[in-house]
Order: sequence, then structure tokens, then C-alpha cells
Amino acid sequence: MSQFAINVLFVGASFALYIGIAIWAKAGSTKDFYVAGGGVHPITNGMAIGADWMSAASFISMAGLIAAGGYANSTFLMGWTGGYVLLAMLLAPYLRKFGKFTVPEFIGDRFYSKQARLVAVICLIVASVTYVIGQMAGAGVAFSRFLEVDATTGLIIAAVVVFFYAVLGGMKGITYTQVAQYIVLIIAYTIPAVFISLELTDNPLPPLGLFSEHSESGVPLLTKLNEVVTALGFNEYTADVDNKLNMVLFTLSLMIGTAGLPHVIIRFFTVPKVADARWSAGWALVFIGLLYLTAPAVASMARLNLATTIYPEMAGQVENVEEAATNPILYENRPEWIRTWEETGLITFEDKNDDGRIQFYNDSADFEDRGWEGNELSVNNDILVLANPEIANLPGWVIGLIAAGGLAAALSTAAGLLLAISSAISHDLIKGSINPNITEKGELLAARISMSIAIVVATYLGANPPGFAAQVVALAFGIAAASLFPALMMGIFSKRVNNKGAVAGMLSGLIFTLVYIFIYKGWFFIPGTNNLPDTPENWVLGISPLSIGAIGALVNFGVAFLVSNATEEPPQEIQDLVESVRYPKGAGSAVDH
Repeated sequence: MSQFAINVLFVGASFALYIGIAIWAKAGSTKDFYVAGGGVHPITNGMAIGADWMSAASFISMAGLIAAGGYANSTFLMGWTGGYVLLAMLLAPYLRKFGKFTVPEFIGDRFYSKQARLVAVICLIVASVTYVIGQMAGAGVAFSRFLEVDATTGLIIAAVVVFFYAVLGGMKGITYTQVAQYIVLIIAYTIPAVFISLELTDNPLPPLGLFSEHSESGVPLLTKLNEVVTALGFNEYTADVDNKLNMVLFTLSLMIGTAGLPHVIIRFFTVPKVADARWSAGWALVFIGLLYLTAPAVASMARLNLATTIYPEMAGQVENVEEAATNPILYENRPEWIRTWEETGLITFEDKNDDGRIQFYNDSADFEDRGWEGNELSVNNDILVLANPEIANLPGWVIGLIAAGGLAAALSTAAGLLLAISSAISHDLIKGSINPNITEKGELLAARISMSIAIVVATYLGANPPGFAAQVVALAFGIAAASLFPALMMGIFSKRVNNKGAVAGMLSGLIFTLVYIFIYKGWFFIPGTNNLPDTPENWVLGISPLSIGAIGALVNFGVAFLVSNATEEPPQEIQDLVESVRYPKGAGSAVDH
């Protein structure tokens, strides 16, 4: 059986499973559509949260980013896992106790304002649409390789599959589909990692293999990797980070952005009671940890495999690594996996010095004495995890499995985000503001129509993303960090913040963050200036657009408290409501479905 047939078999079987589950779990009411009827078991919910959380950015891009940047990009691991702990401890149980279906509904009720609810809808849609672009882009990368179609066709196929199981089943269908997707993606991620760890270190556990000896050279794996990458002009893989401020802010932005993302928060309303929300959070951390402990090993091993594929003499025991790094393979002898990925356009080769060999190195390194005229191989970061089985010459069924896993990761999060967008439009905008008397049947229809429109928009934007998957996702986290997280925190832990403060804070944080991002991403121009390149030399105080969400959150908090203290206190019943959500003695005052 050909590799293409194997890929189609694995991907087709997984898609059939997802659609079958959606038909079985079709939503028959708005409660089914928004929160799966509120009766999901905590372990099931924890697994669904894991799939919802581990997006294309986690499965496809995160290891690629760590592989490219080494220790410097470990901020993604720290920010995303730390943020989930923050969400589980500070927000989820209280929001579940409050008992509202959506984040904008909580903000609207807590701040007793339709304007606050509307602003929250805007913030949610901006963050979620930005996030879902990264998922659709990741799905396009996976499809373009494994089903041998172009990225645009891949996006359309992904959109059709999501349409069937998300629009039909709502949260009920998505929940059980995501359980299946988690099982697929975690098996797909760990099996190739185990094979590659065994091949490179003789250790079957990738997290331990990362700190084991490299089989061919007999030195620690990370030591070997440092030798190889420095010989090619790159910084040491384990090198420290110069800009500590940006690293801290970026980690913080990812953490609080995680805690403010509505598609994860809404999952804590799908369980029967508050205690189940806490258990769901605990189980989700277990399921997420299985992949996140493996990702650094996958990244390191992929980077070493890639370099030693181009420079085979560096793979074993080498007395002079620099000398071994002067002899790359002939382009005509390139391995089959490079030929395969070249067809997708995600690996490109340009023979700049016409010697027929692949010079793959850091362009800023001075290697003119070797007769090199620049790096000749461009490798998209998003392909490293997907290409790993082929780089390691693993069996065809493993390649088919990781194809299904990559698509499961992208589609599971995309579905959760689309549901968050849909519920914001149908429940918070239409029912909450435009037509409060809409029937349940009408609201369910509006939810399905709005999700369908969101899928079309996400597919269009996914074809032209402003960066690779993890970068786009990081921007979404920054937007959520600056707009929604402060409002949720102040809504739960401060009785003094009023409706005027909340609205002013959310708008200030959102606008500040978007303007900063737009300036450096080329979508916004300051009159009388040229567009500022997105480089550390041009960033204000060295703060990256990916990190600015943490500053935007401070702006949000500051404006909200200043405006609130300058205006009237919230009504007494609202202060009592905040008290009831935070303390057990008032549990009866809060709605608990």
C-alpha cells in the first residue's frame, strides 16, 4: 500500500469517527449546543479540555519553535502550562459557580451593563478569530503534505469537516469528538517520539532521552546538539536569553491570555457542579502534561536530525566538528523526505554558489572562506513535527498516524473557538441585545448560522495568515490577556470596579494592544513615518508585539480602577453577588446549574 493510501486511510477513518460522533450527539437544545447539557463527566471533560487546549500551535508549531530557537522559545511551554494553572485556580471554579454560559454574559451581569457585554463580545471575537486563523493555517500545512493537495484545498476540506461536526453537534458533539481527537493526537505525538528517542539515545522515554547520551557520538544529546548548531553558525541551543524583560513579559502574556480565552473557560460549564469543574481542571493538566513533557525532546531531536541529515559527517564521533560542517550532501542525493516536502513549498532550495550542495547554516555567520554565499535551504518551522517520522525512516503507518494527529489537534481547537464565536453572537449579541425575546429554536438556528459564517471567515483568513501557526496564536493570547482576563479577575475579586471602569478598561487594553501589534506587523502606519520593521531594535524597550499583551493588561487594570474610583460604587446587590461567588456561605445566591 502506498504512503498516500495509508495517509488517506488514517485521516479518512478519523474524520468518519468525528462526524459519526456528531450525528450521535446532535444538539437538540441551546443548552446542548452551548454546554453539552451540563452533564459531562470530569474525566471526559478533562480529556476534551486537553484536546481543546492542545491546538495546531501545540502539536505542530511549538516543537518547531523550540527546535528553531532552543531555550529561548521555552517561553511557550512555560506560558501555556502556567496559564492553565492560573485559569484552573483563579477563574474556572468561580465562573462555574456564577453559572453563566458565556464569558460576555458573566461580564454583562457582573458589571450590570449591556455595553460591557457588547464590548466583551467584541474582545472575544477579535481574540478568537485571530486564534482560529492559526488553527486553519496549521490544518492547511498538514493537509498539503499528507493528502498531497495545495494548502487552500486543505483548508476547504478542514472547513467542511468542522462544519459537519461543530454546526450539527454544538458543544455536545464537540465534547465527545474532542475526546476522540485527544486519543488520536496524543498517540500520534508520542509514538514517533518514542521511536526517535530510541534511535538517537536508546531510551524509550523522550523526556528522559533528552538528557541521555547520543547513541552515535557517546556524548549527551544536548551537548551534541550544541556542537552541531554552533558549527553551523547558530547560537548554542541551550544558550541563555539576552532580553530577560521581553522573555518575562511574553511568558506572562501567554499565561494570562490562556486564562482569558473563552473557548477553554466555557468548558467548565459542561459539568454538573462546581466540584466537577475543579476535577476537570486537574484531569486536564494530566492530559496536557503528557504532550508538553514530550515536546522539548521532540524539538531537540528534530533539530539534530535535520542538521545531520544535511551534514552526515557530523552525526557520529567527530574530532573536528567545524571541518565536518564544511561537507554538506549533494542536492541530487537529498533524502526522500526533503523531496516530498519540497512539493508542498514548505521546504525550498536555492543553489546560490552553483556547487550542487545544500549549504544550510546561519546567514549571519561569516563562512565566505568556504565559498558559501548564503543559506540555501529554507525550512518552515511548522513541518518539523509532521516530518519527524519520515526523517527517522519510521514505518508508513506512523506517518499516517501523525497526519491524523496533526489534523485532530488543529480541528479540535478550531471547533472550540468557533463555538465560542458562535455563542457570543447568538447568545450574547442577538439574544442579549438585539432580540431578547427570540425563541430557543430561533437562537439555536442563529448559533448554527453564525458558526457557519465564522467557518467561512476563518477559512479565508487561514489561507493568508500573518505568520506561522504559533506566532498567530501568540497574538491571540496577547489580545485575550489585554482585554478579557483583567475584566474577569476584577469581576470576581473586586467589588469596587463598576460598569464604567470595566468598559473603559477593556477598550483601553484592546486598543493599546492592537495598535502596537498592527504597527509592527505592517497593518497600521503612523503618519509621517515609514512602517517599523518587526525587529528587536525597533521595539519599544525591546518589547515584542507577541509580548505586549502583558502591558495591555496593566493598562486595562489601571484604567478600570481609575475610572471606577472616580465614579459611583456598584449597586449593593452586585457587591453581594460578588461576595456570593467567592465564598461558600453565599453559594446559594449564585446560580449553579
